[in-house]
Amino acid sequence: MTGYLGSYATLGLLLLASVLFFVTAFSANRVLRPARPADPPGKRASYECGLDPVGGDWAQMQIRYYVYAYLYVLFAVEAVFLFPWAVVFDRPGFGLVTVAEMGIFVAVLALGILYAWRRNILRWT
Repeated sequence: MTGYLGSYATLGLLLLASVLFFVTAFSANRVLRPARPADPPGKRASYECGLDPVGGDWAQMQIRYYVYAYLYVLFAVEAVFLFPWAVVFDRPGFGLVTVAEMGIFVAVLALGILYAWRRNILRWT
């Protein structure tokens, strides 16, 4: 299939094959499934450690969980930026400017962790 419309023909065949696969899969599911699925007593009841659930469904969450999650994501993403820099740093043409830029980046990172430490955010109470 060459020419201007060749790529469209390939796309059309791919879409047709995917639709056929979808219809075949769902038809096979309808044919092979049990006619009367079992529904034993208690199947749809909520399960929590083998005990019946008692009380309301509202519970207050501590903000420290979110702070730890936020700090983890923040420092994990910033740490990911260090790996490409370490790979590119060895190439010629990256000298003192690259070291200064990464120094500023790590300094901002250090200021963030110092701020969290000084505010006792990292202390688990």
